[in-house]
Amino acid sequence: MKTRLVIIVILLLILTVLLTRNDERITNTLITIINPLKQHYKNFTQDIEDKSQSYIFQKESIEKLARENRVLRQRLLEQTHYIRQVKDIYSVLPQLERYPVHNISITDTISYVKLNSFSQILLTKPKNLREKKLYGLIQKNVVAGISQVKNNQLFGYLTSDKQCRFSVFVGPNKAPGIAEGLQQNEMQIKFIPKWYEINEGDKVVTSGLDAIFFENIPVGIVTKTELHSSYKVAYIKTYSDIFHPKTFFLINDARATLVEGFESNETRLSPTYYTVPKTIENNASEPLAETLDEKKRVISSIPKRIDQTQEDVVEPETPTEEKEIEKKIKKQKERYIPEPNNDQLDLF
Repeated sequence: MKTRLVIIVILLLILTVLLTRNDERITNTLITIINPLKQHYKNFTQDIEDKSQSYIFQKESIEKLARENRVLRQRLLEQTHYIRQVKDIYSVLPQLERYPVHNISITDTISYVKLNSFSQILLTKPKNLREKKLYGLIQKNVVAGISQVKNNQLFGYLTSDKQCRFSVFVGPNKAPGIAEGLQQNEMQIKFIPKWYEINEGDKVVTSGLDAIFFENIPVGIVTKTELHSSYKVAYIKTYSDIFHPKTFFLINDARATLVEGFESNETRLSPTYYTVPKTIENNASEPLAETLDEKKRVISSIPKRIDQTQEDVVEPETPTEEKEIEKKIKKQKERYIPEPNNDQLDLF
């Protein structure tokens, strides 16, 4: 270590001596030696700085692009879900024509309530729905189930669920009953009166008496019947597709709207007023009452009733003025006598 220090000190002394001497050759040689070293050092440090800057920039850009990629993926999922909903709604819109639009809302399935059950679903909630009120669900013009709002969430109970109950008519004689979910694509109709004849293959439709569904919406077909002590039970195969619950029509209000809010005491017939004809002038010498009296006199000339004992041709009496005119015409015809033609007489 001591020898190295001594050598460095000696070299520094030699340099100082050389620099103190104003010899151009020495300075030139030193410059030619030192400048390339300085240039290489500067280039080396600049390369290191550029690489460090590029590394930092690439890291920031990669993180930024990764964040944008996550956002775009989220938007892509939202858009694909939205497009699927639009396709489902577009496919069912032609079926909406047969229902009153102001009483119908469109709802879509979110998910199943339980993973091991395909009879209960969660639905998108339309506006102005009340808690604990039952709403009917329609799928492709057939009954799909019922729905109910619980804890601000709309639950759907398909026709295979035991909580799905509504009133129906069975067969051509419209036997009343209560439909209840039983199992996959099967329901049972309870409390059918014993005196109604129910046959296999009879169609089941909604009655609309429970204000859940409109009347005459198809439910299913009878497969078999059973006779209990006080009523009949019919088992039906439903039309709805419980394994593909996509878009439904939700019936907001199934009540009849034709006579809703009708109050006979508030109904008043508009009074009938006489209008003055344009040809009559409102003068003091010719009041409206006299004009109406004249009209009544003209109408009174027509007989009020016609008896069966009268002749085949019944003509009303003509006014006196028309009779006088007819008499004058007859008198003029009688007075007129044609003069003989002399030319015709000369031929004989």
